[in-house]
Amino acid sequence: MFDNLQSKLEKAFKSFKGQGRISELNVAETVKEIRRALISADVNFKVAKDFTDTILEKAKGQNVINSVSPGQLLTKIVHDELVELLGGSQAELKLNASPTIILIAGLQGSGKTTFTGKLGKYIKSKGRNPLLVAGDVYRPAAREQLKVLGNSTEVTVYSEDLNNNPVDIAKNAVKFAKDNNHNVVIIDTAGRLSIDQAMMDEIAAIKRAVGPHEILFVVDSMTGQDAVNTAKNFNDVLDFTGVVLTKLDGDTRGGAALSIKKVVNKPIKFISTGEKLDAMDVFYPDRMAGRILGMGDVVSLVERAQATFDSDEADKLSKKIAKNKFDFEDFLGQLQQIKKMGNMKDILAMLPGVGSKIKDLDIDDKSFKGIEALIQSMTPQERAKPEILSASRKQRIVKGSGSTIQDLNKLLNQFTQMRQMMKSMNNKRMPLPGAGRR
Repeated sequence: MFDNLQSKLEKAFKSFKGQGRISELNVAETVKEIRRALISADVNFKVAKDFTDTILEKAKGQNVINSVSPGQLLTKIVHDELVELLGGSQAELKLNASPTIILIAGLQGSGKTTFTGKLGKYIKSKGRNPLLVAGDVYRPAAREQLKVLGNSTEVTVYSEDLNNNPVDIAKNAVKFAKDNNHNVVIIDTAGRLSIDQAMMDEIAAIKRAVGPHEILFVVDSMTGQDAVNTAKNFNDVLDFTGVVLTKLDGDTRGGAALSIKKVVNKPIKFISTGEKLDAMDVFYPDRMAGRILGMGDVVSLVERAQATFDSDEADKLSKKIAKNKFDFEDFLGQLQQIKKMGNMKDILAMLPGVGSKIKDLDIDDKSFKGIEALIQSMTPQERAKPEILSASRKQRIVKGSGSTIQDLNKLLNQFTQMRQMMKSMNNKRMPLPGAGRR
C-alpha cells in the first residue's frame, strides 16, 4: 500500500543527507518534500499540513549529538509523528462482556462479510466461542457466503433464511448465543453502494436493539479520501469504536490509513490484505510507521511465523536438521507453511530496507508452484534420498511436473547448498520459528 509514499519519503530524506547540522533552511526544504509526498499519497491536506508543521517545529533548534546524524534525528522525529498520526498505540478489541456483541458496518463492496469470517477465526484462535450472524438480507448470496466462511473456519453461523428483518435477526442471534454458550457475537450487516437515510436508520435500529460493545467500521482503503468522508458520516450516526482497513494489498496510495484517525478520532483496529482468511492483522501504529519509513516490521513477521508454524513439527524438524536428515519431504512441508503466512511480497516487505526495493518484482504464491510440482513428482524414496536420482528418474520427474532438466538440476543444487548450510549451523542449534514454544 505504501510503496510510492515510501519511495518519495526516501528521496526527501536523501536530500537531507550530508548536512552537517539541522538548520531552519534545510529542514524546511525536506519537510516541504514530505508534505508533497503525503498529499500525492491522497492524505487529507489539513492532516498533511498539521503533520509537517509539527515536524518542522520539533526539528528546528534540535541539538545533534555526536553519535546521531541530522538525517537520523529527522527520521526519528518523522517516525514518532507518524506513530501519533496513526493512533499512537494499539487499540485492543474489548471482549470483557459475555456475550460480547460486535457490530460490523460499512458500504457494500468494502469487504464486511469476508472480514466477519476473518474476525471469527481470529477470535476463535484466542480461545473464545464466537457466533457469526448473517444480518445482510439484501445482497444476493451474502448469507451463503458467511456460511461458507464459517464452515471453513469451524465457527457457527446464525442465519434466518426466511426472515428479512435484520433487527429481529440480530436480537434472535444474541438470544441464541446466550442459550448456546457463545461468548462473542459478530453481526454482519448490509451495505449500500452509497450512504442513504434508510441504510443509516436500519443500522442505528440494530444498534439500539442489541447494544453492541464494539462497532467496527469496515472501509475499502482503495477509495482514498472518499473512505475518510464515508467514515465521518457513519461515525456521526453510529459513534463506532474502531476502523478496519481492507484491501491494503491493492493499488492504493495509503491516504485513508494516514488520515482516518485524525479526521474521525477513532482508532484503526485491524487491517486486511487479501481474500484468504489468514490475511488479517491487528493494527500497530508503531509497526506501520516503521514499514512506511522502510524500517521493516520484524516483530509482526516473527508473530506471523509463530502463529503458522506448528511447534511440535518444528521440534521434530530441528532434530532432523541436527542429524543432517532434512529431505525434500521436509522442504515441501516448509514451503507450504510459508505460503500460509501470506503473500510473499507482503512478507518480504516486513524486512528492514526491503520494502521499496521489491515493489516492481512479481513475487506471489505462484513462485512456489514449479518447485512444488517437481517435489510432488518424486517418489517418497526419492524425496528422502535425492542422491539416488538417476538420469531416467529425472526424466520421469520433469515429465510429470511439466518442468525441464535445468529446473530440476537447479533445485537439486540449491537443496544441496541449503543442507550444507544447515549442517554448518548445527553447532549453533538455532531454533526454527515456533520451536520449543508451548
